[in-house]
Amino acid sequence: MRAMSAPKISLEQWRALLAVVDAGGYAQAAEALHKSQSAISYAVQQIESRLGVKAFEVQGRKAVLTATGQLLVRRAKALLDEAAGLERAAGQLSAGWEAELRLAVEIIFPNRVLLPALAAFGEISPHTRIELIESVIGGTSEALLSGRVDLAIAPVIPQGFIGEALMTLRFLAVAHPGHPLHQLNRPLTPNDLRNHRHLVVRDSGAARDPRQQTLDAKQRWVVSHMSTSIQAVAMGYGFSWFPEDKIADELAAGTLRPLPLRDGAERFLTLYLIFADRDYAGPGLLQLRDILRQTVAENCARKQAQARANTSKTTRKRSKTQ
Repeated sequence: MRAMSAPKISLEQWRALLAVVDAGGYAQAAEALHKSQSAISYAVQQIESRLGVKAFEVQGRKAVLTATGQLLVRRAKALLDEAAGLERAAGQLSAGWEAELRLAVEIIFPNRVLLPALAAFGEISPHTRIELIESVIGGTSEALLSGRVDLAIAPVIPQGFIGEALMTLRFLAVAHPGHPLHQLNRPLTPNDLRNHRHLVVRDSGAARDPRQQTLDAKQRWVVSHMSTSIQAVAMGYGFSWFPEDKIADELAAGTLRPLPLRDGAERFLTLYLIFADRDYAGPGLLQLRDILRQTVAENCARKQAQARANTSKTTRKRSKTQ
């Protein structure tokens, strides 16, 4: 068996190179890493001399990365991320189940599924802390990409990640029964909607995409929490699309009623279960994944049974009146 050669560059030296690039200079990198500027400069020089390459070139008064330097930076980031992941995995294995699990869950995911799943996990692992980030659109992807969470439930799988379909949500366009849109007593068009206030939940990501707004309404309220949006619509202050699960109580109470849109009265969106790093997922995280799957399946089964019961009840009523 061929012996593996020792690496020429240490992780600390790669970390110094990345710090120079990320911080914008040797002095700034030295401050960020709590090292002397000469130590940072020496580390970069060692990379260049041992590999026989130039990582930086001087353009005017500024040192910029060469094409080779750009390649080194990309691979160094991957190397350091891998090393950090290996250390986390080793720590989890030595301690058994994880001490903490961090989740980013899209705010549209039904609490009647999420909370029982977390409670069931707590029965199995009562000492594992749960940190939950309730995110909106880009905020979920950012939590994954920044490494702030171990698991996410999101409608979009960020590039470089792998997700599995968890559940599909049905969205309904709704307003209070007394809202002027309901008084038109006809199928509604997009032009009808544009003349009334649209309630929107703000994207929690730092880089918000204005194209997420699919309806150019003359009036719009943008709020931070879905509960605020639901309450505002239920009080007659506008209309919106909500996941059916989130407004089940309001629909049953009659404070919200589906709008008779000619097109697009309902929308469907699939949510995915996404690991930050499947290879390093600990036993607790895998158990939580299984519980979420099971809880979703049970919820879907209950809804289907209720739908069949409602259909049967309606059929019996019709037969009695005939």
